[in-house]
Amino acid sequence: MRCDELVVSVHGLGYVGLAVTAVWLRAGARVIGVDVDASRVRLLSRGDVRYPEREVVEALRNPRFEVTADGVDAARRSNVHVITVPVRFSDHGPDFGPLAAAARDIALGLKRGDAVIVESSVPPGTTRRVVLPILRESGLEPDKDFYLAYSPERIMVGRAVRDIEENYPKVVSGIGSASLEVVSSLYGCVARKGVLRLSTVEAAEFEKLAEGAYRDVNIALVNELARLANALGVNFNEVIDAANSQPYSHLHRPGPGVGGSCIPVYPRLLLHAASELGLAMDLLSLARRINDSQPRFIARSIIAALIRHGVNPANSRIALLGLAFRGGIDDTRLSPTYGVVDGLLEYGLNGRNILVHDPYVSRDGHLEARNVRLTGVLDDALDSDIIVVLTDHPEYRMPASHLRRRNGTAIVMDTRGVLADDGDARTYVLSGGRWPINR
Repeated sequence: MRCDELVVSVHGLGYVGLAVTAVWLRAGARVIGVDVDASRVRLLSRGDVRYPEREVVEALRNPRFEVTADGVDAARRSNVHVITVPVRFSDHGPDFGPLAAAARDIALGLKRGDAVIVESSVPPGTTRRVVLPILRESGLEPDKDFYLAYSPERIMVGRAVRDIEENYPKVVSGIGSASLEVVSSLYGCVARKGVLRLSTVEAAEFEKLAEGAYRDVNIALVNELARLANALGVNFNEVIDAANSQPYSHLHRPGPGVGGSCIPVYPRLLLHAASELGLAMDLLSLARRINDSQPRFIARSIIAALIRHGVNPANSRIALLGLAFRGGIDDTRLSPTYGVVDGLLEYGLNGRNILVHDPYVSRDGHLEARNVRLTGVLDDALDSDIIVVLTDHPEYRMPASHLRRRNGTAIVMDTRGVLADDGDARTYVLSGGRWPINR
């Protein structure tokens, strides 16, 4: 079947689902987007698309795209079904509810010859143990009447279309050989780097989580090394650049913590799978604890910097620059900024002491509940005793002195390495060999 003859239903229209939708539209397919959020369905239905990527916005305004909250009807009218709903993790373990609900909708509309592709990040074994039994309730047999595959999304929001179409091969595995062949052929429509076939769906599920776990452990390592470098007065940025000049080292950059719905979650999914087998994964557990503690370390450093410069924290004005977990986007999920705010409040500060600036986020319930003001106007944040960069938004790439244009004596702290360091005693760079808390 040609790409322009496909009708694809995409179940889950978050950041990943919208990018997947856009790519299939760009390949010529008709796409039916499915989401349980009625307000999101209304917005998308009238062409109100908000996404930090021009290619996605343009693609979703294509007349071949429609959106609905009726997943069963969408499944009946499509022949390729892509599941992108998230599997969230809590203290009770992974929540498979949304994934199972999407699979049930598809099962009620499943037809002979259809292909079902799970792209959600899941613990190894989920496609076979959670999704497959639900699809079998249709009365159809996998790898004979319909095809089932797992293919992890491998995107970064802001360049998602390029990631799928150009940057990486598409990792694919099927529940059987027929499923692998069919879905590999389908992805030939969109993935110019080709398809990387894995032997089992469990291997493909594991591969995605391993990517995130590697980054989480790497970040935990550099966060610890940065603390030591600052205690020694060593510029850790120089160390990283030198170490990475040979091919066996790829140190990441330290920061205020790890945010988003990917890197902080994937190690927990692996730890859950390991616990079910009675296995301990001490390194992953320790890395998570280190990165989870980093926002509180930043909060403690803010208090130390204020005291060092003779400012009473209880009477201070603190500006935190950036609420999104990563620069150039509005995604605040598990942002380290929340941990910094809560850490400051635990030191007895009032929410009115704190102002958060973000050029992409206009409202936030977490901050509102703590009486912390959020602004999109940078000048509002500059009349502060201390200004702390927590997100690498492009709007913050400037000399540190520019942040002092309203308060020439303000302390400036850069946790992301985006400022041009003035080199004075009131500018602190997390990896620059100078930081208020050294031990």
